[in-house]
Amino acid sequence: MSCAPRSLFHWPAVSLPPFDSPKWQTSPRAFAQGLRATASTVLTLVLFATYLGIGALAHDTGFSLVWVLASTVFLWAGPAQIILISTLGSGATAAQAAIAVTVSAIRLFPMVVSVLPMLRLPATRKREMILPAHFTAVTLWVECFRLLPLVPRERRIAFTNGLGVGLVTASSIATTIGFLLAANLPRTLAAAILLLTPLAFLLSTARNSHRLVDRLALLLGLALYPLVSMLNTGVDILISGVSAGTIAYGVHVLRKRGA
Repeated sequence: MSCAPRSLFHWPAVSLPPFDSPKWQTSPRAFAQGLRATASTVLTLVLFATYLGIGALAHDTGFSLVWVLASTVFLWAGPAQIILISTLGSGATAAQAAIAVTVSAIRLFPMVVSVLPMLRLPATRKREMILPAHFTAVTLWVECFRLLPLVPRERRIAFTNGLGVGLVTASSIATTIGFLLAANLPRTLAAAILLLTPLAFLLSTARNSHRLVDRLALLLGLALYPLVSMLNTGVDILISGVSAGTIAYGVHVLRKRGA
């Protein structure tokens, strides 16, 4: 069991060109490098499997293929799409679904805040940041921290847009396949496929936790969740996550002061 996370998330070295390569000379070339990098991460496969399940879920709930594809392109967040489909499918109003999706999307705000400074230059215009901000979900956030240090800073926006377009395209293809295969996809299998995303992100987070504060936050979150879930609050993940992160940060501050 101890070898599984390592083998699943042991990414090979990315063969991006060196900084002085002609392949970085123009934004379209950097965009193409971002598209190409989509194939360098196992998370693309996880996304593909996840969106097979989302397409099947949308079909079973009575939504059209055009509608679910639009949600994949414009909403671009698997958990939020599941919330949207399930709430509307259960008879909730559009306003109620919008509130639920908005609350779910709050988790992405810190990711956007951490990614955009890696892209911005003093001359960068605000409108150039709109598309990268839209693409910033958990997958792109993980990949930006892995790949952007290998990309010239002046080409990072184009590269990130290429990476985002590649991930959304793969997800849209998977949504279509899942929707069309829904009649032959057992509900149990569809539900199991949807679990791949949180499992993959858990393992990737564990692999990229190098500092004590990161490891402590992850371990505390895993330890607190079963206890918090017994309270039946409806926001168990939020409570356990915020509590674990706060405790880990407190320990980090105390260690720095002690040093």
